[in-house]
Amino acid sequence: MPSSSVVSKPQWRVVAYAGAVLVLLPLLVLALSWNSLDGTIWNHLLETQMARLLGNTLVLAVGVIVGVVLLGVSLAWLTSLCNFPGRRWLDWALMLPFAVPAYVLAFVMIGILDFAGPLQTTLRGWLGNDFRMVSIRSTGGVIFVLVLVFYPYVYMLARGAFLAQGRGLMEAARILGHSPWQAFWRVALPMARPAIGAGAALAVMETLADFGAVSVFNYDTFTTAIYKTWYGFYSLQTATQLASLLLLFVLLALYAERRAQGSKRFPGSDKPRQGPLFQLRGVRAWLATGYCLLILAVAFVIPLVQLFYWLFTSGSDFDERYWSLIRNTLTLGGIAAVTTVVVAMLLVLARRLQPMRRVRSAVALANLGYALPGSVLAVGIMFAFSVADNQLVVPLQAWLGVDSPAPLLLGSLFALLLAYLIRFMAVASGPLDTALARIRPALPEAAHSLGHTGASVFWRVYLPLLMPGLLSAGLLVFVDVLKEMPATLLMRPFGWDTLAVRIHSLTAEGNWPEAALPAITLVATGLLPVIVLIRRSAQPVSRRRTH
Repeated sequence: MPSSSVVSKPQWRVVAYAGAVLVLLPLLVLALSWNSLDGTIWNHLLETQMARLLGNTLVLAVGVIVGVVLLGVSLAWLTSLCNFPGRRWLDWALMLPFAVPAYVLAFVMIGILDFAGPLQTTLRGWLGNDFRMVSIRSTGGVIFVLVLVFYPYVYMLARGAFLAQGRGLMEAARILGHSPWQAFWRVALPMARPAIGAGAALAVMETLADFGAVSVFNYDTFTTAIYKTWYGFYSLQTATQLASLLLLFVLLALYAERRAQGSKRFPGSDKPRQGPLFQLRGVRAWLATGYCLLILAVAFVIPLVQLFYWLFTSGSDFDERYWSLIRNTLTLGGIAAVTTVVVAMLLVLARRLQPMRRVRSAVALANLGYALPGSVLAVGIMFAFSVADNQLVVPLQAWLGVDSPAPLLLGSLFALLLAYLIRFMAVASGPLDTALARIRPALPEAAHSLGHTGASVFWRVYLPLLMPGLLSAGLLVFVDVLKEMPATLLMRPFGWDTLAVRIHSLTAEGNWPEAALPAITLVATGLLPVIVLIRRSAQPVSRRRTH
């Protein structure tokens, strides 16, 4: 469609290729980091830690996959296919745990369930001092917390898949004599398998990328090893090599998800089902309500109540330091959101206005940044900038006669914003893709026929119609940046502490009550994208599919 281009076609190709290069550069740096090894550090890692890191990471990934699938699918089945007391509001309320960062839920659960916590203290008062619960500071405790945080990925996608299935197949299964359980197992579940696999893949990638929760539990994984190697052994190169090993785990998870889906598409129906299929009565109905309420209470309500209790009893003050944390957090989030949304909009338009296979592939590659853990991006970018500073910037300063040549890129705000841009590009692209798909090609073509130039078409046609998508994308990126811990912790410039960094420093000292104030702030902010997701998921399936 040459008439619908906003700028010339070669420029759109350059935009797409530049987006792909942003993701490829950290990957290239990770590969080149193996040109030399620090034998002392690697011998120490291999002899004392590597087996434990591999085992912990594998056990954690498998445990989270099993947990989120069981929890997410069961809740999605109940809220989408069954009718029971409270189903209408539980349908959306079960997505609220999305608002709680994993590291926040981790320290809250330890505070509640630890030996000196209120639950065990109360039970010992009732049952005697010899009473002991299973320790929350264990592998099972880490899996428990991450499952509660990440099950909404599977719940949301599986629920959408179940809602998209028509009545005909399920009713045909019932007519053939299948029970509701048999109909679910043989009809609904196989049709929803691509959606469930996609949700499980997102959950496991978030698990592999997690740093905050595992560090609270002192549970060693590759993310904690990267941090300790960087700040403990002061070896950026070894940290980069560990990051490349973590990236292998993530790429294997991504490949497994793509391979599992194959050519399958998410199930749909020309006549989407309206309302629940199964009416639960009596004990079954109340058991379904109780199950959903239990998950919601443990994953969201009780942690929030505990945070407010700590806030009101610890005497936390809104002092100047807290306001500086708020200012730094909002500044980073705002700059990153604007930058990421602008770049994502250019990439989305490039794919629309220059629909070549190479351009589509380049844009798809640019959106793979979300699969890269924050710690991997951090060490990749910082290793590249360290080399650039040592080989280019400092010698150039010396040549120009600067009195005290110093690195400019390493530890800069630009480096941190670049990590945010690469990591959250895909987050911004989703709403923009949806908004752009609603713009019919006839609209820009009509504007061109009326004599408008490419730039005028963009400002008068594309931008107003893309505005809802731009706002949603900006909001999602903004909140994700606020909650991002590994990249911010590793790359922040001096004096740029954020709420997430403050939570990490307080929880590292075991000071749970003092961490309540920044944690509540992040949870309250995290509710904004959850509301957006709830509103989008509340749209009729047929309406969403027409877009």
